[in-house]
Amino acid sequence: MTREKRYERLKDLLAERIAQGVYRPGDRLPSVRQWCREQGVSMTTAQASFAALEADGLIKARPRSGYFVAEARPAAPAPRVSRPEQRPVRVSRWEQVQSLVTGGEARHGLAQGMPDLRAPTLRPLRRLLATHQRDSASATFGYDRLAGDPALRQQITHLMSQGGALRQADDIIVTTGAQEALAIALRILCQPGDVIAVDSPAFYGAMQMLEARGLQALEIPTDAQRGISLEALELALERWPVKAILITPTCNNPLGYSMPEERKRALLALARRHDVAIIEDDVYGDLAYDAPRPRLLASEDSDGRVLTCSSFSKTLLPGLRLGWLAPGRYRDRALHEKYVSTGCSATLAQAAVAEFIVRGHHARHLAAMRRQYRRQAGRMRCWVQQAFPAGTRVSDPRGGFMLWVELPEAFDSLALNVHLQEHGLGVAPGPLFSASGKYGHCLRLNFSSPMSDSIETAVRTIGRLAGEQLQRREPRASMPA
Repeated sequence: MTREKRYERLKDLLAERIAQGVYRPGDRLPSVRQWCREQGVSMTTAQASFAALEADGLIKARPRSGYFVAEARPAAPAPRVSRPEQRPVRVSRWEQVQSLVTGGEARHGLAQGMPDLRAPTLRPLRRLLATHQRDSASATFGYDRLAGDPALRQQITHLMSQGGALRQADDIIVTTGAQEALAIALRILCQPGDVIAVDSPAFYGAMQMLEARGLQALEIPTDAQRGISLEALELALERWPVKAILITPTCNNPLGYSMPEERKRALLALARRHDVAIIEDDVYGDLAYDAPRPRLLASEDSDGRVLTCSSFSKTLLPGLRLGWLAPGRYRDRALHEKYVSTGCSATLAQAAVAEFIVRGHHARHLAAMRRQYRRQAGRMRCWVQQAFPAGTRVSDPRGGFMLWVELPEAFDSLALNVHLQEHGLGVAPGPLFSASGKYGHCLRLNFSSPMSDSIETAVRTIGRLAGEQLQRREPRASMPA
């Protein structure tokens, strides 16, 4: 291991202990010499780790006294409750979404929803994939069952049981990513012109599925800490012919909240009273920072109205293209839609992931990613607080690796992205997360990659350019309809 990697590891280790409360604000830290002995590193490496933490504002040096945990700075306020158009609207914005998903901002990956692809805990999966690839006699090169590999479906039931949802392998349909699972759910529930209630802001990929299907989105105000407004949702259900509710209640993308359990139960009761289905997007649920993992909406579903969609794209590797759908009482229709859309899913990846889970690698990987993302969320929030203009509000995610940043109303995230291209940077602009183009003063940042000096520089550059734009009061960039 190089000295640079050693000092980064030590810096992250001490930052994690501070985040966990092992060392509290004002506490004295071990001396550099003690830290050397404890970690078995050189004085130069130990000093570099302390210097980096001081530069992050986590610790402070006192002359002739040593290093101390910095006093906690006032936390940035949470984003305000969203105020979307509370009427059904057609979704557009494909040009901006296409630019984001096919664009070139890859140097730091701040814009796209990509997990950490270089995590050491993924190495066993890469080996398993290679092993199955080399086995020319393997059944993984033929067609699989339409619902997917039975071994993988069995393991998915174990994952769902950790969220309180007890299912059988036959209740699961393996899909080509969560995107196909969501698409199938929408196709079996809705016809063109139907109204779908969505939390707002919402995942732009789901928004685009509504557009492709000719559906109308009814955006519901959402709190960055408690989730969708049940009061506003109830009014919407009474006023509009809502066909289904599409929601990400756990480790929400982009706001990061996890709905409290009592609110999840109230949401399900509301859906029962109005007899509407719920499409539960749980793609980030296994990345919740706190144990036990939050319960799925499906865990309280007694009549099969919840269709749960998830995948391994955010927990393992997006390139596996492995997701799943637990469609409740709609299983037969969902299986038919699976057949006419893609047929069988890729078999090699299914076999490798099933074995990865059985051998215990998946649980170890999730534990490592939860610790890493929790730690990095704190550092990214700290950098945003330091670098972004006064009045900036920042989400406090409960899981996953996304940060929602709300700036003063005059800010324009679309115009910012134009300037960022000159620096090889990009963000996910707020209007992508709204059917009606709201949230122009907001943006989303990805913090999945291990924090580094270059990422910190990138965040500070984004904050500086945002501040300069506000000072110039540039006219808001337009979005094609």
